[in-house]
Amino acid sequence: MTRKMNSPRPQPDPPEAGGGFKPVPFVVTFVVMMATWVALSGKLDIFHLSLGVISCVIVSLISSDLLITTSTFKGMPGLWLRFLLYMPWLIKEIILANIHLLKLVFHPRLLEEINPQIIEFRSRMEDDMALVTFANSITLTPGTITVSLSVFGDYVVHAIDDASAESLPGEMEKRVATVFGEAHG
Repeated sequence: MTRKMNSPRPQPDPPEAGGGFKPVPFVVTFVVMMATWVALSGKLDIFHLSLGVISCVIVSLISSDLLITTSTFKGMPGLWLRFLLYMPWLIKEIILANIHLLKLVFHPRLLEEINPQIIEFRSRMEDDMALVTFANSITLTPGTITVSLSVFGDYVVHAIDDASAESLPGEMEKRVATVFGEAHG
């Protein structure tokens, strides 16, 4: 069974030309990676720290635009605060979905209760990071898996039963839109 829910969404703007080196994303990525390196290795001798610096510089040069997508910090503290406030709600939803699946698995009429289905819908969100965060949140919630996400915000999601499918896109999309400062009506 496939359920389609489409809402209009403007086409994305073409990528900006002239990527180039951006110092702010590089520094932030390097600091985060180096802190992670030190925390996970636990080695503070010159050999291990120099290996960490070399590795973090190389990876930061290659992938700094993935962690920080803008060259300024304007609005970033608010974004991180809203994301941290979103996390407890997501964890609660993951726990509730786990309980739902546990009941489903142990239901005496399991084969009657499950109804695997593909749901297709278009999100109204425009920010790429918001779209990916929403897709990951869906996949983290047991009973649903994001199968596909297009750059236009078209989602294809597999749900194991009707109850899991009914909640999509729903409250989760609204909360992710709030995290990324997008109006959601």
